This record gives sequence, structure tokens and C-alpha cells, in this order.
Amino acid sequence: MSARVRAPELHGRGWLNTGGRELKLADLRGRITVLDFWTFCCINCLHVLDELRPLEEKYADVLVVIGVHSPKFEHEKDPDALAAAVERYGVHHPVLDDPELDMWGQYAAKAWPTLAVVDPEGYVVATMAGEGHAEGLTRLVDDLVATHTAKGTLHRGDGPYVPPAEPETTLRFPGKAVVLDGGNLLVSDSARHSLAELAPDGESLVRRIGSGERGRADGPADAASFAEPQGLCLLPAHVAEVAGYDLVLADTVNHLLRGVRLATGEVVTVAGTGRQWRSSVDDHAHDALSVDLSSPWDLAWYDDKVVIAMAGIHQLWWFDPIRRTAGMYAGTTVEALRDGPLPDVWMAQPSGLSVSADGTRLWVADSETSALRYVENGVLATAVGQGLFDFGHVDGPADQALLQHPLGVCALPDGSVLIADTYNGAVRRFDPETDQVATVADGLAEPSDIVLTADGDVLVVESSAHRLTRLAPGTLTAAGASTVNGPRHQVERKPTDVAAGELTLDVIFTPAPGQKLDETYGPSTRLVVSASPPELLVEGAGTTTDLSRRLVIDPAVAGGVLQVTAQAATCDKDVEHAACHLTRQDWGVPVRVVDGGTTRLPLVLRGLDA
Repeated sequence: MSARVRAPELHGRGWLNTGGRELKLADLRGRITVLDFWTFCCINCLHVLDELRPLEEKYADVLVVIGVHSPKFEHEKDPDALAAAVERYGVHHPVLDDPELDMWGQYAAKAWPTLAVVDPEGYVVATMAGEGHAEGLTRLVDDLVATHTAKGTLHRGDGPYVPPAEPETTLRFPGKAVVLDGGNLLVSDSARHSLAELAPDGESLVRRIGSGERGRADGPADAASFAEPQGLCLLPAHVAEVAGYDLVLADTVNHLLRGVRLATGEVVTVAGTGRQWRSSVDDHAHDALSVDLSSPWDLAWYDDKVVIAMAGIHQLWWFDPIRRTAGMYAGTTVEALRDGPLPDVWMAQPSGLSVSADGTRLWVADSETSALRYVENGVLATAVGQGLFDFGHVDGPADQALLQHPLGVCALPDGSVLIADTYNGAVRRFDPETDQVATVADGLAEPSDIVLTADGDVLVVESSAHRLTRLAPGTLTAAGASTVNGPRHQVERKPTDVAAGELTLDVIFTPAPGQKLDETYGPSTRLVVSASPPELLVEGAGTTTDLSRRLVIDPAVAGGVLQVTAQAATCDKDVEHAACHLTRQDWGVPVRVVDGGTTRLPLVLRGLDA
């Protein structure tokens, strides 16, 4: 990136958080601009939103963040769904709606998320893929402030963000729910950063646990605080008695598990440091308060422990409330779909858990692969779902059925399972006996969880409608189900034309200013490569510590997707107490094998203008 590159002009379908104003690059001249290419299904994108918040506050008079929403799923192209997501995740900067990925293409993005930094004169000075760039961005902004202050090209002042009106509803983007003894319901009220206890009617508010402000404080019900809480797990009575609390909560954005005493509403932290996971944890027992977690999204009591859907790193973890230990349960952190023994499987943002009535099977909503999966006898298997790039609303035989980013599951007493098929706005039912999928309810607003009451009623957490919805009696009977043969979708991004034979994969990484590659805890870089279909790669699949890899493409395969995971460890240089950092990104790169195609595939993990 030695030549100075002018930032392409901004344009799209519309703008959010600007008070109706359409922004142009000229409006941002004199300010440092960070373009955040994101999509609201992507957990890594949500991590970047959290990483950017302190930078936006610290540099409020010189830095403008612009979210460029570049959707993966069909549902994410809906402007109303985007507006809801902007509120749901507390996005306090302007957002450009880019439904056709035009800006994505003009800025040469190849991964969610990607950051592009534009200097006060309108030149792109850095590109960064993935998460973990907060420290590097801070140093870069400091350098740009100093440079452009000296040049006289930095203009300080208020940014273009215009906050929307505050809504008034009892719940705001509720996430998960459990039925308490006595029939009341406890709901994670995610955008209100609290827990709401509702009467059995699912509407009347009994009490709140949590201050309602984003935070991470323990203490009594009115003083404790959370950040976008999600999953809830009631502990067995004998476990709760020893642990000293009745319920475990996934405090998602704080990267913590919290314990809640239901009698008083008192909250304690029971697992996590509050730091986001950046390294590795084996399946051995570790002090639960010493391990870093990453966006725990749902919880379930299974195999005499709390199993955690660790959405942020595409794994399942476990937590023992009695021994106060935690560790890895399933998955390698590679974001993809691969079944097998638990340590070796690939998952993609697991977000919903439910245990079968006999306790033998743990159902998993694996959202980014649009899949329903299950754990049984130490093995993970897929019941419904094709992979990262295939989704839709199709019922029928399970090997042909399609979902779209499901976030919740609910195991039923008869052995079947209900699926909160979030982006299809539906509740689906999978019956293992018949191996069939059917739609039992649709027209819902982003259902994120399902619970079954003691009376057999089905309650759906209808997240974007900010309510719990009771399904009509008879919904779960054969007569209440329907067969939908809706559209089949594949993620459509412009493929890269590659030549058959040798292909050099280069992941470009430049340490941030003031940092150097760090091998204190082992090799500083790691590269994992696979392909879908696997036959696409004759050679080159697997894991190495070099960010450059020789691949061999099979000329008999027309194309597919190269799945690449790269990470780089850095630390501060020339300081007494150096901080360490980990940058990580997963790419799914669609390729087409053609004569005359490229023989080199560069992917930017972090690149700087020289």
C-alpha cells in the first residue's frame, strides 16, 4: 500500500443515525474516519462494535465512525431489520445501508468485519480485517492526530451522529427466557441490560434484576448491572444449595457468567475475567474466575454441568458451579461445519441450547451455519443444515431442509425439537423419528428463544417485537404444522478467479505502531486452511505457523469456498510493562477455477499505508 489511495465516495440505500441526512466524504473532511464494514448476524462484528465504543468516546472531537452494513443473510437486507439491529446493539454512530455490497466491493473488503481508516485529507491509510485492533487503532489515531495537527488539516468538532427517539416498551429486544417455579417467567431483557420477571401471562412485570444501565457490577438487584445479557440456566436444587445461587446468566458483552439468587435478586460473578478470550484453553479444569470467555450466548444443564454456547469463538465450554471450574467442551475455534468427536468439531456461532427430556442429547442452534446440531455420547452431529453459505426456508426431509440463522431451540417431551428460526421469522419443528422438518408458526419478528410451560403452552421470545408470544393451542399437532417450500439461498459474493494448480495464499499482517510480533507463549502467527468442497484442495489444508501457504487447486473442481483462519500475537515494544494483543479473522473466500486465474491470493489481516 505504498501509493496513496483516495477513499471511494459513500453511497447506499439510506442512512441511519443521521437525522435523515445523507453523508458524503466531503462532510467528513478534516476528521479521521473509520469505516466499519459489518453485518448484524456476525459475532466478530459485534465484538468490533464494543472495541470501537471507547475510541469513539476518547476521540469524539476528531474521530467519526461510519458503520457500513454489508449483509450476509437475506433477512439482513431488510431495512427495518437493520434499523432494529442498530438499536439492539447500541450503535451510536451513523450507519450506511449497503444491501448490494457495493461499498464492500469498492473498499475491497473480503471478510466480516473489515475496518478502513480514512485520514483527514480523504486517503485510505489502513485496512484491518477481524477483531482485536483497538490498541492498534488507538496508536494510529494518535499518529494521525499529531500529523494532521502539524499540517493544519485536522478539524475538531461534533460528529454527524443524531440519536433516535427513546422507545417505551416493557421489554426491549429480549433474548432468552426460563420458566420459574410457580409459573413466572424470567427474561433476559438484552437492550435494557437487565432481567425482567413476568407473571405467567407473559406480559405483567413483577420485578427487574439489574439497574438497566450497561455495566458489570455485582450486588443487590437494583444496583447490579449487565451488558446485553442472553442465556439463562436454572441450577438443580442440590447444586444451587451448594453454589449459593439459583440461576446462571450469560452476561454476553461483559464476557462473564453471573450467578443470581432468585429470592433476593442478588448478583455475583461466577466465571470469566471480563476480558475477551484471545488465546486458548484446553479441556482441563481451570479456576472459573481466571479464564477469559467470549460472548457466552446460551446455557444449559447437561452432563452434570453448565454447558456454555460460546458464540464468540465457535465452541461449547463447560462450567461447574460446585467446583467453580470451567474449560473447553467442544470445538476448535474454526468457524465452519464439521461433525465428529467433540474436541475436533467445527461450529459457527452456537447461540441456543436445550436438553432432551431424557437428558441424553444436547440440542444446539448453530446460527451461522443455519444448522440444528446435537451432542450425544461425546460426538457432535448435524440434524439440519448445509454449512456457512446455504440457507433458506425449506421444510421436508432433514437433509434437504434449510433454516436461516436460528438462535434458539426447545426440546419437547416426545423427543422432537422446536427451532427459533430467527431470520425466517418462524418456529420450525424437527422430528428425529421421521427425520422431517415442518413449520409450526411464522410471521414472527426475529424469534430468539422458545420455552414450554408446565401446562404445555409454547411461549416464543419474539425479540424484535419486544414481547413473549403464546402460540395457539394445537400448534404442535400434525394438523397445526405446515410444509413450506420457500426460497433457497446461497451467500452471493463475487468469486475470486484462481488458476488450477499452485496458488500462493498470503495473509498480510503489519503490527500496529509501537507493537512487534510476540512469541512469549509460542509461535506468534497461526494459519488454518480448509475448503468446501474438500476436494477443491489437493494440497495445503491444515494448520501451520506461517502466514504464507502453498496451495494446490484441483483442476477437476469448478470452484468452492476457501476457509481461512489467521491470527497474529503482538506485544508493545520498548516499554517496561508490555501489553499483549491477539488479532484474529476467519475468511470464507468464494473461488472459481478458470484458465488464466490468479496464482496468488492475498488477504489483509492488517495493512498500513507506507
